[in-house]
Amino acid sequence: MSEYRLQELVGPEEIAARVAALGEAITRDYAGREPTLLVVLGGAFVFAADLCRAVAIDCRIDFTRLASYGASSESSGEIRLVQPPMLPVAGRDILIVEDIIDTGRTMRWLLDYLRREGATSTRLCVLIDKKERREVAVAPDYAGFTDLAGFLVGYGLDYAEKHRNLPGICTVEGLG
Repeated sequence: MSEYRLQELVGPEEIAARVAALGEAITRDYAGREPTLLVVLGGAFVFAADLCRAVAIDCRIDFTRLASYGASSESSGEIRLVQPPMLPVAGRDILIVEDIIDTGRTMRWLLDYLRREGATSTRLCVLIDKKERREVAVAPDYAGFTDLAGFLVGYGLDYAEKHRNLPGICTVEGLG
């Protein structure tokens, strides 16, 4: 295993401010409705825990797990539904909560899946939107940060299941 370094890009205070702003926007946009926040495991769990507390309306929370990376820093391109949602999707407003969107392939797959399952509406809330890596047309409805480059870890994001517990978002330098 090669040596690598972590460099913090976004600290906990800045993350908290962005999550609060996202919670306010979601509260406003879903007023009078009860959305299901569908959290994509494992990376989005930290973000989702803070986000759901920032949303000031009744909502349901469910979890799904998709696989496309394995232990690599590059996506395999193949998307698998490892854990489907437990709550009914049909007839519900679904807000996907995801840690990061880059190529868009995984989120396009999940959005299409939820529509096939009969969701009334689908929206996407991401902590990090890496537009420069987009290969498939997917635009998040809510994004925390849009200008972070590099391979990122912390605040739920991982490298080979490590560094999810860091309070800030860091870039990994020296991966080889």
